[in-house]
Amino acid sequence: MRTERQNFLDVPFDILSEDALVSRLGSVSPRSPYQFLVTPNVDHIVRLHKFRDQLPDLADAYRRASYCICDSRVLARLAGWRGVRLPVIPGSDLSARIFDDVLRPGDKIAVVGGDDALLQFLKAKHPHLDLVQHVPPMGLMSNPAARTAAAEFIAKQQPRFTFVCVGSPQQELIAAEAASLSGSGGLALCVGAGLDFIANRQRRAPLILRKLGLEWAHRLFTNPRRLWRRYLVEGPAIFLLAYRWRKRAA
Repeated sequence: MRTERQNFLDVPFDILSEDALVSRLGSVSPRSPYQFLVTPNVDHIVRLHKFRDQLPDLADAYRRASYCICDSRVLARLAGWRGVRLPVIPGSDLSARIFDDVLRPGDKIAVVGGDDALLQFLKAKHPHLDLVQHVPPMGLMSNPAARTAAAEFIAKQQPRFTFVCVGSPQQELIAAEAASLSGSGGLALCVGAGLDFIANRQRRAPLILRKLGLEWAHRLFTNPRRLWRRYLVEGPAIFLLAYRWRKRAA
């Protein structure tokens, strides 16, 4: 059953709590009609608008997603200032809840992305699960054949859940493409580095910083070389997008 949705910055967000979402995911089986879940944050929304003409399939993927969940307190606060309430469900938190509260012994779980060390960690921590992995090559954005191969892996494996962990927008394009393939079932989650947090390969910000909406600052401080441009150059464009969207919607 479709949840209530609210449009913000031309993206249809689902309005439901983390507990309600986890409850819904509990009913997913490998034989369920295929669904996929996206977790847009500030970076994703800025990219979506910046490359709207070059990547029309990306906007379509967000519209077609079975669940579109806000993964950013900054984004949620901007939406609130514009009169739109967006519950925040970080992809890393949701991934942990699925492993802790939803999965059952024998469940088949597919991972698209990561490396062998990630898979071995998950197998050691969850020996009761049937874990399979596909590691695509680098450069997925310019390699549609590799994206198709990843989508075909999802359809062929017929897992209960697939964690697509290759970054945005590649992961959304793969998850959406899998929807068009015969045999696809279960639910695919586009969660970026969500499994890396479970494996302690990346550290979450302290809880107080997360509640204050400053997790981005913690990530920037701990990995400035990789993230400075995303957060200090590209990310601030979200404020102009929100301003223009509000004027257009008024």
